[in-house]
Amino acid sequence: MNFNFMKKAVKAAAAGLACAALVGAVSSAEAAPNFPRKQIQIVVPYAPGDASDVVARIYGKELEGVLGKPVIIVNRTGASGAIGLESVKNARADGYTMAYMPVESTMLKALGIADVSSDDFKFVCRVMTIPAAITVSADAPWNTLDEFLTYAKENPGKVLIGNSGSGSIWHVAAASLAKAAGVEFTHVPFDGAAPAIAGLLGKNITAVAVSPAEVKANVDAGQFKVLAVIGDGHSSVVPDVKTTKELGYDVTAMGWGGFAVPKDTPADVVKILSDASMKVAQSETLQNLLKERGFEYAPLTGEEMDAFAKDQLTQYSELIPQLLGSKQ
Repeated sequence: MNFNFMKKAVKAAAAGLACAALVGAVSSAEAAPNFPRKQIQIVVPYAPGDASDVVARIYGKELEGVLGKPVIIVNRTGASGAIGLESVKNARADGYTMAYMPVESTMLKALGIADVSSDDFKFVCRVMTIPAAITVSADAPWNTLDEFLTYAKENPGKVLIGNSGSGSIWHVAAASLAKAAGVEFTHVPFDGAAPAIAGLLGKNITAVAVSPAEVKANVDAGQFKVLAVIGDGHSSVVPDVKTTKELGYDVTAMGWGGFAVPKDTPADVVKILSDASMKVAQSETLQNLLKERGFEYAPLTGEEMDAFAKDQLTQYSELIPQLLGSKQ
């Protein structure tokens, strides 16, 4: 992955948003009264039809019902999500421009892709999480995570573990496990989870670190087995599989999705959006969508998510430079 090229692309896009940045410092007195008074825009930093896009559209529709104003979705892609996030960072801080916030918002700066990070925003909620699943072939000689990691420790670098791309959350999840267990994996990046899964099916790699939903069909078909999930709880997709923490490895690395506004947005506007978002999170429509997609329903308030994102940012700021500078 050419991180320098992407960083230049982000800077060019940010320059094109300079006018928005100049008007970003709006006063509380101007922004807060009778909020919202007009249409709200949610920027999704990924393509239409992407899982994040689908979640954002359902959230937007439900938010429209709660607030009584139109909510539109704008897809602004590029540089692993940095282009879209930069556009919201530089937008007028009045609550009318929001961002869909993925876990990558805590990783982009450490990856060297862009200077944007979750610290440039105020969250209004989190709606879901997606754990990683450490998955091997059904006929692999390991039936437990301990057996798998013991082999990895005795055979440094021989475990080829596929992920959905260099620097992706699944790459980071596997690297986090390796660090916690004191083992050395050889990470094999693919262009998405599906090619990584095909690599495991073809016995070209030893294991994959992707989401439980992405391997479920293969597990059900008797082709794969999941040794552990890396998340803050059991996966609803493979509910009987234990977490790495339950198995004695203090590591949590998972995808998640939430919504945020520029950090200078007035506190009363943030509160209105956060309160509305909690009502949205309780809707059956949103919860059913998350279940269908294999996501974990995991709502957090804006304040809770601000604290969580800070912890994630610290974690990845320390881990990613190590990940990019070594085999782990």
